[in-house]
This record gives sequence, structure tokens and C-alpha cells, in this order.
Amino acid sequence: MTSVPTAATSATPAAGEVPGEAAALARQGRFPTDFLWGAATASYQIEGAVAEDGRTPSIWDTFSHTPGKTENGDTGDVAVDHYHRSAEDVALMARLGLGTYRFSVSWSRVQPTGRGPAERRGLDFYRRLTDDLLARGIRPMVTLYHWDLPQELEDAGGWPERETAYRFAEYAALVGEALGDRVELFTTLNEPWCSAFLGYGSGVHAPGRTNPVDALRAAHHLNLAHGLGAQALRASVPAGRTPKIAVSLNPSAVRARTAAPEDEDARRRIDALANRVFTGPMLRGAYPEDLLADTARLTDWSFVQDGDARTACQPLDLLGINYYAPAIVSGGRVDGPRDDGHGASAHSPWPAADDITFHQAEGERTAMGWGVDPTGLYDLLTKYAAEAPGVPLLVTENGAAYPDAPDAQGRFHDPDRIRYLHGHLSAVLDAIRDGADVRGYYLWSLLDNFEWSYGYGKRFGAVHVDYDTQVRTPRSSAHWYARAARDGALPPADFHPEPDAG
Repeated sequence: MTSVPTAATSATPAAGEVPGEAAALARQGRFPTDFLWGAATASYQIEGAVAEDGRTPSIWDTFSHTPGKTENGDTGDVAVDHYHRSAEDVALMARLGLGTYRFSVSWSRVQPTGRGPAERRGLDFYRRLTDDLLARGIRPMVTLYHWDLPQELEDAGGWPERETAYRFAEYAALVGEALGDRVELFTTLNEPWCSAFLGYGSGVHAPGRTNPVDALRAAHHLNLAHGLGAQALRASVPAGRTPKIAVSLNPSAVRARTAAPEDEDARRRIDALANRVFTGPMLRGAYPEDLLADTARLTDWSFVQDGDARTACQPLDLLGINYYAPAIVSGGRVDGPRDDGHGASAHSPWPAADDITFHQAEGERTAMGWGVDPTGLYDLLTKYAAEAPGVPLLVTENGAAYPDAPDAQGRFHDPDRIRYLHGHLSAVLDAIRDGADVRGYYLWSLLDNFEWSYGYGKRFGAVHVDYDTQVRTPRSSAHWYARAARDGALPPADFHPEPDAG
């Protein structure tokens, strides 16, 4: 096999210092004056218009139209019709005082076959969206890949095949050429762990394959795609422009259930599969030795070619952290469904880890069944401030789904979401106080939307969407968040602004 560059199991060094002004403000309960207050969405979850202006099917079109793959057979065919309502949505963002908006580009809308020339009509949509944002003083952040691989590339093998990484670089160059004159912030990949391990391991996400070796191959080629895509972006933007490039990971705050050696070893193994499989190559240019050893009975990793991990290790201007809940693990399997928060499947998303049990934190849970624990976000921010000194951090996703219903006036009060936001934004403030250079926070999500295999049954939006009429109605939490953005400080958790009437 080719020699795979490796890194030792990580230890956490002392955190670097953030500029004193930010830490001093945090001690006063205030965010830095240039802190980015934003919200995030994803193309397939909101755009609709799946067969318009040259767009071809992605793996999520195919997956959602396969019986039994999504709740109620829901699809993103219409979603919240953002493709036709983007101007309305941008006006809503401006009204709520957002300073930045993170959206993803649909690869099959821009490059319908996953190779070859760009589809002008698809790029024009993103040009208009970007121009509308800039006209309202809202800074765009463009994510190149949020899980919607063109189906033709999946038919050719998908992410387990090396060629897909090169196709991604070609696509990144097309987006850079088209939007690089107006967009400064780019994210290459969103949550590559989900793309690899839920898409090719457990099969609960598109394309729905269930092969642990394919999941590991996909993880590697996503690492390679990130590196090649970052290079392509930097080379393709117009002269005189310097893009700021990030990747949005969903690192797991992995905790051992007890101090027993078998639980601590379970924590180490899941940390390797959840986190270091990406941060090893991306931050250090090498895979962790213990990951290779843990998975050696499945693969010899011969799909890694010389120089791949170094290619993945491109300079990052920002590191995006997506966080929802911690993972609590113990050694040894127990009977019953796997409670890892990643959907029900007879197939595990954790290669070579079937002897590990996952536990949810005690206490409050969201509608997704995830425990509410802001300390996990604090832990991740301080951890990566230490592991990637000099690389500023962004919280590129954080939020919660809760069941709610309108009152008699058609208003949506969501005190649970307000408490959730207050707790997690307080954790961000604590991390800044303690030395993490956190530059911004993107609420997930701006709008209710197609929540992947959960269909339309889970609502994450600060803004309620009536899926029959497409009417947008800001919840109380939207106005709470707007006040936080305006003041640069958190309103009380028990402050419940009046929501809009539906």
C-alpha cells in the first residue's frame, strides 16, 4: 500500500490568546464589535425548482423520491420555493438585522452533469442573490457543497471514487470565477462526516449506501476535494480579490460515560472517526495512526495516494464549527437501537466500532431527540482554538427544532428555542472570554425547510413557513436574535418578544 502520512493521537495544547479587546468585552457580556451575526440554509432544503433552468437531479432528488427513504415520502421538489422568493427572503433577513447569510450552491444547478461548462442560468440565480444581499448590507458566505452531489457523479461511483474530488475542484473554479468578484467568504464542504458516514455507511442520507469501506473512502476523497477545491478557488477568483476560505465541520464533543478504561478508549476511537479523520489531514496533513489501526481489519487505506493528505492541508482563513449535541460513549454493546442521534438504520455510520454504545445526555431534548448541552459547544471552540492556533473560528451552524403551534392570532411563540439560543450563545461568549478567537455565529436555520430524511416534520427555523401557502412568519426567537445582533449582547433568556402575526 501507499504510505499514509499519520499523526499521533491528538493532545490539546494550551489555547492561544485572542486580542485583548474581544476578551475584555466578553467579560462584560458583550460580543466583539465586528462579530458576524448570521443565519444559514442549504440549497436542496429551501430552493425547490428542481427541474428549472437546466438543473438536473442530485443524489437528494433521487434519494427522496425513493419510497421509504424520507418521512411521509417528502421531497425537496418545492421546499420553501426560495428559488422564486429569494428577494422576499433577503428583505426578511434585512428586517431582522442579519449581518451575514450563509447559503449553499446547488452543484447540479451550476454544472448539471457534474463536469463540463457551467449553466449560465444557474449561476445567474446566485449572482442575483448575492447582489441582493450586498445591496442590503448583508455579507454573503457561499458554501460550495452541502450534500447534493449531481446524480451523474454518483452513478460514476460518487465520493468513494477519487475522480469525484477532481470534479469538485472544477466546479469550485466555476463558482469562484462567477462569484469571486462579489463574495469574500467561501466554505468548501459542509459536514463531510455526514456526507461520508451517513451517506455511504448507515445509508440514512443520500445516496443511501451501506458499506463501511466506501464510507472511509468517501471521507478521504472529501478531504482531497477540500484541498483541491481550496486551491481552485484561490486560483479562479478575479485578479485583486483574495477569498477567505473555510470548511464547516461538525466535530463531535465526545465524552466517555465513565472514567473506566474501556469507556475512555471508546471516546478515543469515536473521536478519531468523528473528528480526527478530517482534522488530521486538513489541519496537520496526516491521518491519525490510531484511526488507521482501529480500521485495519476493514481496509489498508491503499486508496490514499502519496501527497493526498498534504493536498488536504490547505491554509484556512476560518474554521467553521457546526454543533448540536455532545456524544456520550461507553465500551461494549447493549441491546437496542443505536442512540447516536444520527437516524435509525441497521447499518452503523461508525466503521469498526460496533462494540461501542452511544448514550444521550440526561435532561431536556429537542424535537430531534438531541440533548441540550451548550457546554459541548464551549468545549469544541476552546479545543480548536488550541489545535488550530491562528485560525479564527466561526460557528457556522447551531440551532434546534421544537414543536410549536400558532396562537389565536397566528403568532409563533417559541420560548424553548430562545432558551436554547441564549445558552449556546452564552457558551460562545464564554469561549471568547477564555481565549477562543470566534468571529461569528450562524443560526440554523433562517427558515423552516426540508429536513433531509425527516422531511417537513422537524422545524428549525427562526421563521415559520406555511408549506401550503409559503407565507413566512418570524417567531419570537427571530426577534430575540435580531435584538442580540443589534445590541451585540444577549437579551435575557426569559425575554420573549412579540412574534409576527401569520
